[in-house]
Amino acid sequence: MFWTVRDALVHDKWRAIPMTLGAVCLTSVFQIVQNTSWGFQPVQNLGSVKAADPFWLALLRTPLSLFVPALDLPVWGALAQMLLVFGIAEICIGWWRTLVIGYVATLAGTTYARIGLALGPEHPFGLPVSDRIVNDTGPSAAVVGLALYVCWRYRAYLTGALVILVMIGEVLIKNNLAGKEHLAALVAVMAVCVVRAQWGPVRSRVPLGHGPPP
Repeated sequence: MFWTVRDALVHDKWRAIPMTLGAVCLTSVFQIVQNTSWGFQPVQNLGSVKAADPFWLALLRTPLSLFVPALDLPVWGALAQMLLVFGIAEICIGWWRTLVIGYVATLAGTTYARIGLALGPEHPFGLPVSDRIVNDTGPSAAVVGLALYVCWRYRAYLTGALVILVMIGEVLIKNNLAGKEHLAALVAVMAVCVVRAQWGPVRSRVPLGHGPPP
């Protein structure tokens, strides 16, 4: 993975990650606009997702919700995550696979929020009623899912296991909606990996010790 990323950046420099740069710029624009007196509500209308919203509305807003920074977290963290993980993924698996896996992970989190509320706070995987109105935006679920998928494609199993353990630790330390959505994103991406391993194109089943095709 290191050499794949290094060679692409040495040869093409920033041209190797156009989608990632566009995502970082879009997220920056949303951050600036939502912090103005006139722009907050339009950004919420375009990309804010809450479990209390109708599911069809959440689905409509999901494509942009990935690029709307969470209100309670520093935006530089979201931008750094996107630049690093989206950039590596774009180089390693291509821009359209990066978007697909990112949206699979994000949708898994959005769907889980509704399941967790239905289970209730007494269930180990349930959520309290107060989480219905939590603003559920940002790239973190996509980042977690992409990290795991790229590790699987490049047989970086130890790194992938560390990603899973860190996300489990996050839930144990801070049992909130975001942490549980990250676990839902991991489960969804692991399911994608299993499906591709069993029924995906032969060329995607790479022998150990070789990098996958571009």
